Amino acid sequence: MTNNPYAKYKNTQVETANQEKLVLMLYNGAIKFINRAQEGLDDNDYETVNKLLGKSQAIINELMATLDLERGGEIAENLYNLYDYMNRQLIQANIKKEIEPMIEVQELLKELRSTWQEVMKQVGKKKSKSINNRTVKAGAYSQPINRAQAGGISIEG
Repeated sequence: MTNNPYAKYKNTQVETANQEKLVLMLYNGAIKFINRAQEGLDDNDYETVNKLLGKSQAIINELMATLDLERGGEIAENLYNLYDYMNRQLIQANIKKEIEPMIEVQELLKELRSTWQEVMKQVGKKKSKSINNRTVKAGAYSQPINRAQAGGISIEG
């Protein structure tokens, strides 16, 4: 157990967040790590670039793993393919030490985050109108997010 108050706070956030909030946290983490990788590339700090792009890829892999391809249908399949594309772009960015693929993936993640925030608002409205406290799932992400994975990638590092 850590004595770092910030780490404790971040861990509590992950442990108490609902599935919808965890997805949002994953998007935020991936965007943050890509931004920091871009800064590392500007500084020619290739070790940092590699580490941070790896963290972004771990997040994208977690998002892929939590998709429910059966129940999510075409939306889940399209998201899976988009995440796969993003991973390949980050691999190319890392190999070639190019910023353009990082920017492209970051913009895609920002669009998905914005869309996800809108989904969260709609789900929140439905939940507040729900009778008998029935759970309303948010689309294609019906598989549980790995909280340990989410916690490990959302904490500064």
